[in-house]
Amino acid sequence: MMMITMILRMAFKLVALYCFLFLLPLIAAAAASDEIVDPPPPVALPNCTATCGNLTVPYPFGIGSGCFLDELYEIECHRGGNSTPVATLKNLMNVTVLNISLPVPDNSGGPGGFIEVSQPVFYSEQNLPNCTGRAVSGNIPTSLNLTGSSFMYSQTKNVFVSGGCNNLASMFNPSMISAVVGCRSTCANTGNVSQDDCSNGIGCCMNTIPFGLQAYSVDFRTENGSPTGTDGSCRYAFLVDQSGYEFRSNMTDTRSLPSHVPVALEWGISDEIFVQMPISDGDYQSNLLKPSYWCSHYDNFYFGSDNPRPYMQCRCRSGFAGNPYITDGCKDINECLIRNATYCPGKCVNRPGSYDCVDNNNNGAIIGVGSGLGAVFFLGLLWWFYKFIKRRHEIKLKEKFFKRNGGFLLQQQLSYDEGSHMEKSKLFTSKELDKATDHFNENRILGQGGQGTVYKGMLTDGRIVAVKRSRIVDEGQVEQFVNEVMILSQINHRNIVKLLGCCLETEVPLLVYEFISNGTLYQHLHNPIEEFPMSWERRMRIATEVAGALSYLHFTAAIPIYHRDVKSSNILLDDQYRAKVADFGTSRSIAIDQTHLTTMVKGTIGYLDPEYFQTCQFTDKSDVYSFGVVLVELLTGQKPISAMRGEDGRSLAVYFIESMEENRLLDIVDAGLVKQSQEEEILGVANLAKRCLNSNGRNRPTMKEVAMELERIRAQHVNPSTLEQNHHPIDHVRTRSIRAWHDFSMPVRSETQTTSSEFQLLIHSLER
Repeated sequence: MMMITMILRMAFKLVALYCFLFLLPLIAAAAASDEIVDPPPPVALPNCTATCGNLTVPYPFGIGSGCFLDELYEIECHRGGNSTPVATLKNLMNVTVLNISLPVPDNSGGPGGFIEVSQPVFYSEQNLPNCTGRAVSGNIPTSLNLTGSSFMYSQTKNVFVSGGCNNLASMFNPSMISAVVGCRSTCANTGNVSQDDCSNGIGCCMNTIPFGLQAYSVDFRTENGSPTGTDGSCRYAFLVDQSGYEFRSNMTDTRSLPSHVPVALEWGISDEIFVQMPISDGDYQSNLLKPSYWCSHYDNFYFGSDNPRPYMQCRCRSGFAGNPYITDGCKDINECLIRNATYCPGKCVNRPGSYDCVDNNNNGAIIGVGSGLGAVFFLGLLWWFYKFIKRRHEIKLKEKFFKRNGGFLLQQQLSYDEGSHMEKSKLFTSKELDKATDHFNENRILGQGGQGTVYKGMLTDGRIVAVKRSRIVDEGQVEQFVNEVMILSQINHRNIVKLLGCCLETEVPLLVYEFISNGTLYQHLHNPIEEFPMSWERRMRIATEVAGALSYLHFTAAIPIYHRDVKSSNILLDDQYRAKVADFGTSRSIAIDQTHLTTMVKGTIGYLDPEYFQTCQFTDKSDVYSFGVVLVELLTGQKPISAMRGEDGRSLAVYFIESMEENRLLDIVDAGLVKQSQEEEILGVANLAKRCLNSNGRNRPTMKEVAMELERIRAQHVNPSTLEQNHHPIDHVRTRSIRAWHDFSMPVRSETQTTSSEFQLLIHSLER
């Protein structure tokens, strides 16, 4: 398999090198005639915002200081909440801007630059029934006044529209001295109207406007010349860009008319401002005609008989594209990339602003293209074959791992009890967990230990999980591993981290647990957060919940389960500080009639049962001992192993028992707890911890008894009046002194057997 892979990779590299050196230039040249590349032209000045929502803002217009040519072209972009940003011309009555276009590149003329704005519909009367709620500007509706600016209403795009029955609407100059244009609309009834537009004057009418219009007012009359309102009808008029407005079948129904309509304004640059533009070098005449652009008061480059505009417009020449108002803004278009064989059957040669066609023999190109396509096909075939072989190898490897890790045995177990387990556990694929953990990214690591590494992941259904990747796998214990996965998947306790499933397609099994977000009890005890202190009530609740969870494992689970690594760093807290017992990497299930389990020593120094260390026989009382150390941690807030306490007090368990025997309990209890609780409660928990730490396992209580005792103490804290009634003295079982376990702070894990010297040192410590 490896040899085939190496051969395929070498062939792939040789073919790829051949294509790169010899064939790809030919393929690119042959395909250039069909490839369409539209170079993105510059729009705004450098470092300036070019858009406001969906609106593109080209220079000389601009957003922000230094981005526009003159204050007349300043655009304000109003962004508010979740609504679409709105652009306005700041110094032109803040009129709303809908679109801005540059002049079309052409030597012979064409559409100039336009800016589309929003203007209101004018109504004859606002107090008439059909006009209710419509905005009217006094008695004489007046348009946006563009006089003196470089803007004017477009004659080619806009039309004057008026509607209503018995209506004569006129457009006057602002002084209302002379009419500019007007139209008449009539109708026998409101249903007798035009179906397409207003060209026939039935129900509504329309007319063109004169060139150079910069302001107007609207006057409404009846057909006999009297002012509107005498016949009770509502009339309206507006100027509108006919390309952006849809005429309706019933234009007399004013209630359904929009409040504003789009109007097209032509824009340009005044002569005074033109010399200030970036493209100008101070010489007015020399800047009018350039190789890539031209500027004029006329539409036509050749200065025909068209009426001159009161402002200058610039265009890119034919063969160029971009923004003529920016330095080097008009870029040459490579026509050879957009012209096909119809335009240039020979060889296309690009030149600034145009192109040339040169006759040539295409046989070489055809041969080159054919050879190139053949090589590309062969390359694709090799690549497909390589991926196919690689995929088959991956599938076989997954099948091998799946079988070695007990996948078929687990599937068989699940099929035997499908109704019970299939909803509780799942066989994940390696692809699912690889995606969930971002390919086991180091940034996703939650923690590392002797058993493996835990990663944070998110499944496709949105659930956040913790994925544990084991370090080693013992092929001789596959059946036992599968049985324990089945047992752990059945655990359904609110204070035990839920095993969601596993993946057996990888070299080592992956276990998937529910994700608990608030860290460990160890972190909250030994690295406290001032805003969220560990109060007495919270510590008691955590202790009670953990005791209940361990009692469940020992007595309520289908088969008794010993945790074997109970410690504060294996107790997770959720957002409500509910305890969750975690990390069953060293846990073992036993038959109901067994009383102990003989194994290599596993666990963590500081929590390890000394009796277990001597005999290598783990019992339920070994978990009780470890829980006793956790109780002492909760009482004192101190770490289980610390050199700060001196040689004799390095072990917290030894230090605690000696303090109790010397009646110094309150000296080592967390100072903040004394104020929050009664001395009887602290003493009750301390005596319970002392019983759990008894060197003789037979004299320790069971986890069920521990849980019941903690529940009783909690009940006294909630209802102190029952203290006298329910209090039963706890025997102060005197344990023999246990000395410190020397300098051990690392966990003793399954893959590391305790050495003889370490064992003798621990035995010697126990005998002191």
